[in-house]
Amino acid sequence: MAGLTLIEGAHVVTVDAAGTEHAPGHLAIRDGRITAVGAGPAPSDMRDAAARRYDGSGMLLTPGLVNTHHHLYQWLTRGWAQDAILFDWLVALYPTWARITADAVGAGAAGAMAALARSGCTTVGDHHYIFPRGSGDILGAIAHEASDLGLRLHLTRGSMDLGASDGGLPPDFAVESTDAALRASEDAVLQLHDRSFDSMVRVAIAPCSPFSVTTDLLRESALLARSLDVRLHTHGSETVEEDAFCRARFGMGPTEYLESVGWLGPDVWMAHCVHLSDADIAKFAATGTGVAHCPSSNARLAAGIAPVRSMLDAGVAVGLGVDGAASNEDGTLGSEIRQAALVARLRDGATAMPGRDALRMATMGGARVLGRENEIGSLEVGKLADIVAWDLTAVEHAGIADPLAALILGSLPTVRLMLVQGEEVVVDGRLTRADEVAISRRVAHAALQLAQG
Repeated sequence: MAGLTLIEGAHVVTVDAAGTEHAPGHLAIRDGRITAVGAGPAPSDMRDAAARRYDGSGMLLTPGLVNTHHHLYQWLTRGWAQDAILFDWLVALYPTWARITADAVGAGAAGAMAALARSGCTTVGDHHYIFPRGSGDILGAIAHEASDLGLRLHLTRGSMDLGASDGGLPPDFAVESTDAALRASEDAVLQLHDRSFDSMVRVAIAPCSPFSVTTDLLRESALLARSLDVRLHTHGSETVEEDAFCRARFGMGPTEYLESVGWLGPDVWMAHCVHLSDADIAKFAATGTGVAHCPSSNARLAAGIAPVRSMLDAGVAVGLGVDGAASNEDGTLGSEIRQAALVARLRDGATAMPGRDALRMATMGGARVLGRENEIGSLEVGKLADIVAWDLTAVEHAGIADPLAALILGSLPTVRLMLVQGEEVVVDGRLTRADEVAISRRVAHAALQLAQG
């Protein structure tokens, strides 16, 4: 039993298929995997042999949160274009983003992931799609920062090849050629993708959006990803302007267009999906296409409220995403649980999003979207030990009738303990593997340099 870790006395929310909770309960970990979870204290023989023990009294124990969509580099451009819709916001920021370097992206990624970790996020999905000439190894820099922090990373190699002169939204200086994007996407998979059960880095192929990439790039990227057996990601149905662009350019809406180029399927997830029709939702459900729901960003850019209740009822896999910190300056995933619950109720009524459904999206829903439902997303024997213990003893939460309501509807509790693969990443609200002051200084310096050009 050497090397065993025990957490006892917490309110354990497993997020398994039955929604099992233990109040109080125990959880055991060995070799980075969950070996036991149940009600009450651990059996005496297990407790006697424990090498490491945590008292979970006054804590809520959940699976680690899974972030299915982010643009980590945007941590350096928070606070820009504060009152703009998506297209205007992008036009304002493209010139600055086109000057990024691998060093700058590394600093931004460190800051963004530090904030994510402190909000209970154990798995980070990042969509990086802008690669200026001579900018260096951007994806390698992101992977390095995730490793230093101890976080699980789902990295996507994004791309844009449809510049303004050809009818796209990005300026020509911000795009690549189609062939270059495809070559770089394949290289990223070959160099960084780890298929193992306990993988800390996986890579997907991710052309940016229907208004920034050509039909050729979308079609060829789908073929490439499937030949390499990796997943596909893009933005879809985010705004009414995107819908109008697709109808004017292709004679069909975004979902029909993406379907026509092979972009619906169980290996695909789309970010936002604010403007899906009932027919679109049925297609997503029938094909197994997943969704990254980003409620705060959708509100910040006035994109609208996604029909999440209808998606869930249809059987669509839905996870949560922060989106870029330049359109969600809070940058934390824990707060998106509350946002998701509230905006769903604004759209569809008081019963549209029970709190436990919102937590499921942030955990098991995200795991399904990323194709890792057998590895992460719930507290079950055999799964990877990505776990968060939330402190409910502070004045903000003490005495609350339902511990889950503290996390889902209250102010975000402090992360008392966060483990990734059984290893400490956050303790008492602070990072254990990185210097937060040093990260802050790097971010401030990189943001200033980028702003000054």
